[in-house]
Amino acid sequence: MTWRLTARSRLTLLYTGLVLAAGSLLTVSTYLLLFRSLRLNIEEAMSKLLTQAAPPLLVVTALAGLTGWLVAGRILRPIRTISGTANRLSAENLSERVPVGRPADELAMLAATINGMLDRVQRGVSERDRVLDSQRLFVANAAHELRTPLTTMRTAIDVTLDGEPDRAELVAMAGDIATAVETSQRTLDGLLVLARSQAGLSRRSPVDLATVAAAAVADAAGQAADGVVTVQADLHPAPASGEPVLLERMAGNLIENALRYNHTGGHVAVTSGIADGRAFLRVVNTGRPVTPEEERRLFEPFVRGAANGTCGAGLGLSIVRAVVTAHDGEISSTARPTGGMDIAVHLPPALGLPPVPGPTGGSDDPDVRPPRPTARPS
Repeated sequence: MTWRLTARSRLTLLYTGLVLAAGSLLTVSTYLLLFRSLRLNIEEAMSKLLTQAAPPLLVVTALAGLTGWLVAGRILRPIRTISGTANRLSAENLSERVPVGRPADELAMLAATINGMLDRVQRGVSERDRVLDSQRLFVANAAHELRTPLTTMRTAIDVTLDGEPDRAELVAMAGDIATAVETSQRTLDGLLVLARSQAGLSRRSPVDLATVAAAAVADAAGQAADGVVTVQADLHPAPASGEPVLLERMAGNLIENALRYNHTGGHVAVTSGIADGRAFLRVVNTGRPVTPEEERRLFEPFVRGAANGTCGAGLGLSIVRAVVTAHDGEISSTARPTGGMDIAVHLPPALGLPPVPGPTGGSDDPDVRPPRPTARPS
């Protein structure tokens, strides 16, 4: 093992050597001056000079060494602080930072640079953990939800092929398998959107919530064409900033959920605009009364309610919440006393676009008006 001096020892030796060299130079200069000026008893005078100058020079050198040791320790203290902080950091603890002292010298710049690096590392680790959590959730949810349709297909095949099935039995089996495949596809699509939303946004672009809501209302018109549920839309410009595909899925899920959990002769009211400087999209529907427990679990994955004989994957509102969270928005939900839900989404406005005056109402239902969000999804 090669022995090396520490930085503190090297600084001390440098400081001491400088003082010793300066003292020696001063002594030699004095010696030469006296040698030229003295004519008598020169040897005695020189000997006396050296005798008297040596002890002070040794004392000054010793004091210089001690002072250099203390000064070097004081100068290198920030380095020890940086080293201690680095030793305490780990993958589970990236929140600690190096204190940036005064004055703003090279060591302070080094501490600030290290803190900036730690900030970037922490953001990278957080992003990695978020992506890994999203992947783990996707795998767990997919395994859980696909078990039922796979079991249905296996049962249909086993029962039908147990013997000599006729054409009608084969057609019935094919129908059961097609239904199970459709359910699996719908579940996988929802899980993919949910995982994508939970992983965060890679880019943002201006999106008008009124435009995406209008497209969702048009898609829902086919479901409401039989007159069972009436869809009312009062859409005003609501410029937001986000990913268009996710926002389209959010609006579609809100309206689809409002149609599914409704009753014959009911209605769905969709409004958009600007409220408190933020873009909002609000969907109000009629339906059966919602209990406090159901409202509390409204945005949890795979929670399904009574939907008049229809069924879903139970991911619609979970995806809505994930999309809103990814867009730094807020979502509020209120169970209406007469039945149904009142759900509103508020998103930050599009960057660089001035606020657009929005509506204060727009539906024949007196309960439909732009609300203030009551909670931010966690």
